[in-house]
Amino acid sequence: MKKWHFGLRRNFGDTALNTDLTPLRSALLQQIGERQQEIARFYNLNNRSQSTFAQNTTLEALGSEIGCSDLSSLTVVDFLGAGYTKTVLKVVLAQGLEVALKTVNNQGTDMRSCLEDFRDPQGCQDLVSFKLRKEIILLQRLQHPNIVQLKGQCQDSALVGGITAVLEQGTPVQMIQLLQSPWEERFRVCLGLVRLLHYLSLSPLGSVALLDFQPRQFIMVSGELKLTDLDDAIVTETQCRTSSDCVLQFPLRNFTFQCSSSGICEGLNEMRNLYNAYRYFFIYLLPHQAPTVLKPLLDQIMNATGELKHSVNKTLEAFEEVLGVYRSGLHLGYMPSSAINDYAVLKGMATSGNKEYKCWPSYNNHGCMLSVHSAAEAAHICNSHPQCTSFSVSDQKTWTGRLLASFRNGFSHLVPDVSSTVYVRTAKASAATL
Repeated sequence: MKKWHFGLRRNFGDTALNTDLTPLRSALLQQIGERQQEIARFYNLNNRSQSTFAQNTTLEALGSEIGCSDLSSLTVVDFLGAGYTKTVLKVVLAQGLEVALKTVNNQGTDMRSCLEDFRDPQGCQDLVSFKLRKEIILLQRLQHPNIVQLKGQCQDSALVGGITAVLEQGTPVQMIQLLQSPWEERFRVCLGLVRLLHYLSLSPLGSVALLDFQPRQFIMVSGELKLTDLDDAIVTETQCRTSSDCVLQFPLRNFTFQCSSSGICEGLNEMRNLYNAYRYFFIYLLPHQAPTVLKPLLDQIMNATGELKHSVNKTLEAFEEVLGVYRSGLHLGYMPSSAINDYAVLKGMATSGNKEYKCWPSYNNHGCMLSVHSAAEAAHICNSHPQCTSFSVSDQKTWTGRLLASFRNGFSHLVPDVSSTVYVRTAKASAATL
């Protein structure tokens, strides 16, 4: 039987037809059989979303938009990276769409190790390709805004194991760059991560644990964090006899959980994910430069996740509470609206010939652009910057719905702009050319 997700030649995968197998070949076939069983499980597990996936369903029949014919003419733009098993390229398809292509890394560690052990290029291609096959199936079964979108796939019929996943284009997570970004954007990353972990704890396949949980397994797409590497995911909870079997071990500390009456370490997968989110993301991105009024709420989140006191569900509730307070402007506390009275308001205008100054953290690397809840907050910020003489508020908003305000210490003249309003300090308005 030849099924796409097994992808094996009949005379290679059917041991009944290979009575003269050498020990090496038998060992390789055994490993391939184990990979087959692992992938087949994803089709047999209960799908809570009520979707039906037959074992003989091909990927082309699952509603993919991009197939082999679309990949016949493409332009490689950039090499995005390579790991033990896979290579990722940024390409432009004939219709101008930029996507990422993920293929088997024939020069990678997994392939080299297999060839050293079994000296069978075709068999090793079959074996090594299973991680990518697993990832494609998981991307079809697990769909969430914080999981990279599978746009299509191709299996070259002329080469067994010649498989390509077509993914939406993103950029690797750069922690240094995130640390330099505004707190609002860093909170967005952490919130997206918690929403993802909540989904994985209740996914159609069951509770999913990410065994290789590190920033390199994620990408950024238009400001959103997205999981892009799922080949090391598991969808079964640890079996146990006693609580000593339910231990999560990390470099700096361990956690022990109860063994349930059914002999399962229930919740262990989601707790593993949550603590990894804490140690790789929250601890660096969440508390620093946060609005003062939000810090007690954030401290509670950090303490609870650092000690694994709360479930993913309760952690998500805490994050959503922070988001609600931040969006409402309640975190600003008492801020007299009279500050805006010190400014002349010029609606439908923008500035030109600006004299910029830099502030941190700014949405504009060449100036001072910050998110504000209102023009009144922007006026308070301008008053706190000695060099600020004016600011502009446009209709451009951040992901939370907050306004973007640009602060400057001067400009040469005004130009019409229906989407912008300029605020000039009245004491210094005469110094500007109006």
